[in-house]
Amino acid sequence: MLRGLARAAAQRHGARWARGSGSPAGVPAHVVDLRSDTVTQPGPAMRRAMAEAVVGDDDYGEDPTVRELQEKAAELLGVERTLFVPTNTMANLISVMCYCRRRGSQLLLGQECHLHVYEQGGVAQIAGVHSHPLPDLPHGTLDLDELERMVRRGFGSPYHPVCELICLENTHNSSGDRVLSINYLRQVRLLAQSYGVRVHLDGARLMNAAVALRVPPARIVEHCDSVSLCFSKGLGAPVGALVGGPKDFIKEAWRLRKALGGGMRQAGVLAAAALVGLGEAEEVLLRDHRNAQRFAKGLQELASPICSVDLTAVETNMVMVRVDGLPPEELCRRLQAVSADEVAQTGHAVRVLLFPWAERSVRAVWHRDVSAQDTELALRKWGFVLRQLGP
Repeated sequence: MLRGLARAAAQRHGARWARGSGSPAGVPAHVVDLRSDTVTQPGPAMRRAMAEAVVGDDDYGEDPTVRELQEKAAELLGVERTLFVPTNTMANLISVMCYCRRRGSQLLLGQECHLHVYEQGGVAQIAGVHSHPLPDLPHGTLDLDELERMVRRGFGSPYHPVCELICLENTHNSSGDRVLSINYLRQVRLLAQSYGVRVHLDGARLMNAAVALRVPPARIVEHCDSVSLCFSKGLGAPVGALVGGPKDFIKEAWRLRKALGGGMRQAGVLAAAALVGLGEAEEVLLRDHRNAQRFAKGLQELASPICSVDLTAVETNMVMVRVDGLPPEELCRRLQAVSADEVAQTGHAVRVLLFPWAERSVRAVWHRDVSAQDTELALRKWGFVLRQLGP
């Protein structure tokens, strides 16, 4: 019975793949998936490392591959210890819970940051922490004067919550993966220290920031009390993240990971993939950044009144495209569709997958599975669609 269900599921998956990859002109469609850097597939080296990983029971601290990952990551990030966890969302939640022990403690963060918008309000749901969002500036930063005003407000007041933690995000996803400068991080840390407040860095794409700034990751992390790092985005692993910080912090993080259901057993199979991703990070991410910049420049050269890009805002692997004259959803639909006219005019059948990002924008994200050739094909498809839409 189970084999029959598996065969049926495989047949349904194959049918979906065939419908998604064909074209009306009978030419196989080439898919360029720019929805997110989370859609990557493990490559041969990563799959081999996973298959051959030496494992043990990580819940007992006995998995040698997990230990290797945690030790190498601690050295890379310049922290005393790290802890392997299933997701970056859990890493962020653990960090908040480590610092905000009292229910009603205040967390200050940007109103568009990932922790505030895309993690289901877990700090309130689970930890009883009061988040106070501040307006994000265009680079993903917070106004330092406003930040200090909010930190200071709760001290000595019987009415306001007391700020225990500031959370920053580097790179900043909602601003187009903008990179926070070392100087800004230093200023926030000095401000926080003067009030006894901790700083946590949501470093889901920390390695992108390090590559863009051309500095070791530790140069960024040294201005924070704790950090998270995701392996399943630009680093290409199928799952996994870590949280890093002082020894006592990680000891408490281990307890919270267990309470949140994040304790794993033979997790070396996953840690092996993360090790491969870390080893390839600089080369892969630099290529992603170059491809994103090539695309942004090419799209701007099309000089379309419908789509435009701020080239100065393309700092890493994301391109935010402003869309005028039609809904972003319609543009995404047209970029995904394939027609006989496209094949006749361009010689290719290309499906470009994208997400609408805001009312007047779409987001395109480069990753290890999008090559320079894919980037050129995406540009040609974009040009074809814009010509179809008119001058």
